[in-house]
Amino acid sequence: MNKLELQKIAVEVRKEIIAATHSAKAGHPGGSLSAADLFTYLYFEELHIDPKRPDMEDRDRFVLSKGHTSPGLYAALAHRGFFPVEDLLQFRHTGHYLQGHPDMKRVPGVDMSTGSLGQGLSTAVGMALAAKMDGKDYRVYAMCGDGEIQEGQIWEAAMFAGHHQLDNLVVIVDHNKLQIDGLVGEVCSPYPIDQKFEAFQFYALTIDGHDFDAMEEAFAKARELKGKPTVIIANTVKGNGVSFMENEPSWHGKAPNDAECEIAMEDLRKAGEALCQS
Repeated sequence: MNKLELQKIAVEVRKEIIAATHSAKAGHPGGSLSAADLFTYLYFEELHIDPKRPDMEDRDRFVLSKGHTSPGLYAALAHRGFFPVEDLLQFRHTGHYLQGHPDMKRVPGVDMSTGSLGQGLSTAVGMALAAKMDGKDYRVYAMCGDGEIQEGQIWEAAMFAGHHQLDNLVVIVDHNKLQIDGLVGEVCSPYPIDQKFEAFQFYALTIDGHDFDAMEEAFAKARELKGKPTVIIANTVKGNGVSFMENEPSWHGKAPNDAECEIAMEDLRKAGEALCQS
């Protein structure tokens, strides 16, 4: 799939994030929007998966460790064909399967239930170790938030992954630099992120998390590297694609009202039209 096609899909993913959180009157649009391009690349380019066989044994695994950004994950899964796109408007509604945090028992394509920050990476490490022990070729990907890596369990998992040379593991840090209480560097600085992971025997790559060419190069390099796990530190903009949400920590965990939804959708409509004219 070419870069323009991926960009168009990413715009649709962002529209669904806005529509879903607006419909629910709850959710986490900011970090979902910052990771929208990453979700798009993973599900439409990188992951070995089959929407018709979501549980196939040799599929690649993806763990959304920052599980509160489920609107972005759900939007990518829906557009990839795992379930109907129209179901996204039932996000967080009572009794519906698309709840605020991913549920592996109810949502097709979800490999791990997540929500408690810091825990998803440990499960991804376990999956990667299991693949090695079973002689399987599938790869495991985990997405963490930059605020999430303040959790100690992240570094316990990283130490284990490095020690066991899990070169089938790729950790993606959505580095949008904001968390619910403000700037990540001011709340509890995790910097320098690359050097911390390198201390745990990771290969560290830093990219623009909104650039599909950069993603292609980084993920290709991760597949080639042997003997160590890889971390891709993706520099992103929280709320990316929606003018009034960008770089605003207040949009970490609140939904747009009717007027805000209209403005956001207009921003994204214009972005889509610009791509169609490219």
